Amino acid sequence: MPVPLFASSHDRYAPALRERLGAVIDSGRYILGPEVEAFEQEFADYLGAQHCVGVANGTDALTIALKALGVQPGDEVVMPSFTFYATAEAAVNAGAVPVFCDIDPSTYCVTAETVERAITPRTKAIVVVHLFGNVAPVEELRRFGLPILEDAAQAAGASLDGRMAGALGDAATFSFFPSKNLFCMGDGGAITTNAPDVAARARRLRFHGSEDKQTFVDVGFNSRLDELQAAALRVFLPELDAWNAARRAVADGYAEAGLGDFLQLPSPWRARIPSTTSTWRAPSERTSWWRDWPRRAWAHAPTTAGRCTSSPPWSRL
Repeated sequence: MPVPLFASSHDRYAPALRERLGAVIDSGRYILGPEVEAFEQEFADYLGAQHCVGVANGTDALTIALKALGVQPGDEVVMPSFTFYATAEAAVNAGAVPVFCDIDPSTYCVTAETVERAITPRTKAIVVVHLFGNVAPVEELRRFGLPILEDAAQAAGASLDGRMAGALGDAATFSFFPSKNLFCMGDGGAITTNAPDVAARARRLRFHGSEDKQTFVDVGFNSRLDELQAAALRVFLPELDAWNAARRAVADGYAEAGLGDFLQLPSPWRARIPSTTSTWRAPSERTSWWRDWPRRAWAHAPTTAGRCTSSPPWSRL
């Protein structure tokens, strides 16, 4: 059967989307208006976070969040070697040096042990990546006393010990690209945090480093979630839990059909939220210029990248 690229069919939501998007068009407010403000509040409430800042995409969210957390040019940022290119790209765009660490092959996430081996006196932040529905052990990393940024690009709705991904670290970032668990009608992203100062700086940075269009206190970005995308996200956010439950059911179906006889399934299988993302590989193996960046020994990431296979868990299979 044909497997759709994106997270879900829009057909059943077409009337609501036409109504909501039409209202935005009629309003004449397209940038940083009431739809963005409403979505930011609704998404923060859903996650249990104090603040949400809508931005143009998930990559910008990572770069802005790192800068809002105080990362400066030349600082080192520890991150997993098994992730999508944008995680490291964002650190470089912030002027930082990505330092790759290994992962736990059973969860695809970093651990306190793998992170510790990569920390140096120049380390100023840790980026954890919640991957394939598994949530990285953020609390275990608190002992290092460093800001923790969650890359939750494909983990909307995932949780660990009763707390949602996106409300565990000092800040978190999301992508709303159409293949994500929570998606919009194009590009979109968000930063969440419980720290008012981090939220305030992220809001400045998304708009050229200004709060009032007249005074500019940072060299920022032109990176804003627009009203049309926010309106679409407000239609889809109430559906997220049901979509994730359907993905888990599809994953269970694969397991019950005997997929585990041929592949090593992620652990814990039933707790995960399968994504629609294809195989993720360590950036140093895919792009030659990453080989010059600092890294420590990787026992598991290269092997995992070479053997990882993704099955389509579209929620309507």
